[in-house]
Amino acid sequence: MRDLALIGFLCALFGFGFKRPFLFVLAYVYIDIVSPQRICYYLLNSVPISLIAFLLAIGGWAATDNKRDVRMAPRQGLLLLLLLWAGYTTRYADFPVEALDKWSWVWKALVFAIFLPLTLRTKLRFEALLLFMILCAASIVIVGGIKTLASGGGYGALNLMVDNNSGLYEGSIISTVAIAIIPVIFWLMQHGTIFPPDWRVRLFGVALTFACLLIPIGTQARTGLICAGLLSVLMLRVVKKKGRYVVLLGLAGLAAIPMLPSSYTSRMDTIKGYQGDQSASTRLAVWRWTWEYAKSHPLGGGFEAYRQNKLKIDLVKTSGSGGVQSTQTTAEYDAGRAFHSSYFEMLGEQGYPGLAMWLILHFSGLFRMEIIRRRYRDADGKDRWIAPLATALQHSHFLYLVGGAFVGIAFQPFVYLFVGVQIGFDTYLKRKRKEAAWRPLVDRLSPQATVARA
Repeated sequence: MRDLALIGFLCALFGFGFKRPFLFVLAYVYIDIVSPQRICYYLLNSVPISLIAFLLAIGGWAATDNKRDVRMAPRQGLLLLLLLWAGYTTRYADFPVEALDKWSWVWKALVFAIFLPLTLRTKLRFEALLLFMILCAASIVIVGGIKTLASGGGYGALNLMVDNNSGLYEGSIISTVAIAIIPVIFWLMQHGTIFPPDWRVRLFGVALTFACLLIPIGTQARTGLICAGLLSVLMLRVVKKKGRYVVLLGLAGLAAIPMLPSSYTSRMDTIKGYQGDQSASTRLAVWRWTWEYAKSHPLGGGFEAYRQNKLKIDLVKTSGSGGVQSTQTTAEYDAGRAFHSSYFEMLGEQGYPGLAMWLILHFSGLFRMEIIRRRYRDADGKDRWIAPLATALQHSHFLYLVGGAFVGIAFQPFVYLFVGVQIGFDTYLKRKRKEAAWRPLVDRLSPQATVARA
């Protein structure tokens, strides 16, 4: 029955897409985020629905969309360079077979991020895309939130609809993404037009935000806690009554602590005692190995280069209390451990050139959103939605960059959808400013204006 429901939804979405080709873009986004082919038991497993939606989205745009004033932004060119560089490192990868497996989805994420801004020509399309992204992520987040309330979750134990622990269904990744989408949820609650702001929209938005905050608890991912703490600080930029916000935030934190599962608080305590935690110590050992590896392989080792690492992990455990404490150091050994950091993932796989391109791509996005935010912060009327959207996209992006320091999501497709939205948003505003600059001249040269002067 679940398979039939998913197939029915996809068929309806594809069917409407032949009348409104932009819906093919939304169909690809849905497939990319939710991965219905992994949720289905039989019917969608053997059909390349992601590739079909990918080709239909590009074909629909090429056949029907308005190409007037289509231009490539500098960040699209940077994405293209990153795509070509990743292709080069894949060709000469240390593990060519495993590298091709990752390349099979990375190239689609990068190509779609390059293509996506070309389709975003109206505010309605921006809103529809963001709404689809949020609702698709919500289908995972809501399930995780309900299961967290019911059972308390657990590290590696929270089942998010599929048994395959990859993509957005991996605990640390969904924790980062769940917190990162909250600023966009707030924007849709305040400035959405597809679902105009009313009590129902606000109620759903608040409930979804609560579910997002539950995900780091259910997955017990320390990355989610760090991102949630950073979000509470970023919100000070947008709330009007900052004193009241700080007080309410403090009260909410005090009220929440007694209700947290003991397993969650114990795991969060390992942040300050990382030397005695095997997971945290392993990450540090992997990062040291990657740094040394990059010295002898400055161009990177291609995708999955971490498979060759061999690690010595020093665990420091302290026992006793008060002034009488003893410290014991034990050495453990491991091999083939993942990078556990987007920054070290880029350094190890794509080398210094790839890391440089990746950093410029993301930090220039933060810079561009800040320029837009300041340019339109005093806008009113039909443009009052612009500055809040720039702020939301900037905050979401910044949360990803912080969370990415502890999770290997350098090529996570969901993030590159946000990058595509940022680029499209920027180019859309440039086009509108250009049209506004030409409008007075066009009005003066119009026949009506000539008659009026006569």
